[in-house]
Amino acid sequence: MTLTVRSHRESVGLTDGLLYIDGKWRASRDEETWSHYHPATGEQIGEFAVAGGSDVDDAVQAARTAFDEGPWPGMRAGQRIQILHRSAELLREHADQLRGLQAMDNGVPLSFAAVYATSVGAAADVFDHHAGWVDKLGGQTLPAYQGGEHLAMTFREPVGVVAAILPWNAPFLLFAQKLAPALAAGCTVVVKPSEYATFSVLRMVELLVEAGVPGGAVNVVTGPGKPTGEALITHPGVDKVSFTGSRAVGKRIVEASADTLKRVSLELGGKSPTIVFPDAPDVGMAGMTTMGTVTMGVSGQACVAHTRALVHRDVYDQFLASAQMMADAITYGDPFDAAVLASPLINERQLDRVLGYIETGQREGARLVTGGDRPDGDLSSGHFVRPTIFADVDNGMSIAREEIFGPVLSVVPFTDEDEAIRLANDTEYGLGAGVYTSDARRAFKVSRKLRAGTIGVNGFQVEPHVPFGGFKQSGIGREGGRSAFEAYTELKTVLLPLTDEIM
Repeated sequence: MTLTVRSHRESVGLTDGLLYIDGKWRASRDEETWSHYHPATGEQIGEFAVAGGSDVDDAVQAARTAFDEGPWPGMRAGQRIQILHRSAELLREHADQLRGLQAMDNGVPLSFAAVYATSVGAAADVFDHHAGWVDKLGGQTLPAYQGGEHLAMTFREPVGVVAAILPWNAPFLLFAQKLAPALAAGCTVVVKPSEYATFSVLRMVELLVEAGVPGGAVNVVTGPGKPTGEALITHPGVDKVSFTGSRAVGKRIVEASADTLKRVSLELGGKSPTIVFPDAPDVGMAGMTTMGTVTMGVSGQACVAHTRALVHRDVYDQFLASAQMMADAITYGDPFDAAVLASPLINERQLDRVLGYIETGQREGARLVTGGDRPDGDLSSGHFVRPTIFADVDNGMSIAREEIFGPVLSVVPFTDEDEAIRLANDTEYGLGAGVYTSDARRAFKVSRKLRAGTIGVNGFQVEPHVPFGGFKQSGIGREGGRSAFEAYTELKTVLLPLTDEIM
């Protein structure tokens, strides 16, 4: 039977998408649209507006007016808190629909959309968390250092108009990680979802509006990187760009920000290592967990997937065996089927890229343990690649150094702790890492020496109240926690003379 997802369109409430600008849903000025094809079936499942330069200008101008003149930046803290908490409530209430829309967007199965870090519940928790900062993060009062009687005060004020550019692989969490702190700080926002995950984001915007976010405070422009994304990142009315995606686009955003010195927050992917020592509490679980990050859900198309496993030679074969068990357990197909665990690759370009890296790995001398091919039959029309494991990988090989963004694990042997740390840090990236050991002193020592933003010991997770971001070319800034809230503010100093005239 030929695989199809079109039958789910009505049940999840998928309708063709419009732009949301200044409190109104509308088509683009030139009425151009994007046809979205499902990555698991190749079916066209919907269309949405492509925002051109004039549409982006409308959205930025609406956000600017809302920031300069509208109610949101000057709203009392209590009211803003209520709206953000209500946004979280509505996300939870509509979680099933949102999971269905995401399955139609990017093929991520419903089974994985319930896993916390990628769930609607996690996104709601991010809104709740940042709502809690609205009335708590203030400035300081400082004593006079020299001169006459005066008071030095600092204030945190919203940075202004924010361009929030989202990836396709985790639209729930990334929508929340960008919009929740920006709105909590009093900024206004223009959101650009990925053209490969638009319908779920449009619904989340609807829910924020229902919660009480006023017109102009949130706007959404849809379409591909060109013309929509390029028009947004180069617009002089944007004060800050927050982007999650590829390193190449991140560099383009830095270039584009130079003319107006836009503030930027960038999360640009990684080549995250898992280090497995011989005293790991459960080597088999380490192998399955590591391979799980590379295969389950989005099929390795995740910035923090631990795609390099650095494994001590004493437990190398044991790790490989357990990783292969996980690879063999991964199922593909209809994302609405509860038995399906992983998605296809997002498009044909990414499919060709991953297959190219698999060929390169074999050509450069790595040992192919499993996978490396595509399933046939009903799945042949989708962008599926079987979970792939390479052993005996040298850290200088392409598959160990470059972000593949697919279900490919490179397993590198090491002999001692110093070698493991050296190999882990020998990369241009620095987003995440894992350390498996029963020795608490080793866990602490190795974690402190790794040049990465988030280190998981005997496991890895993302939580709404802790900073997440990368060292080196994995990005600039952090999302989550107090640091994210501060990133959407500017610090102002006021020097107030204490004289009779002022008093």
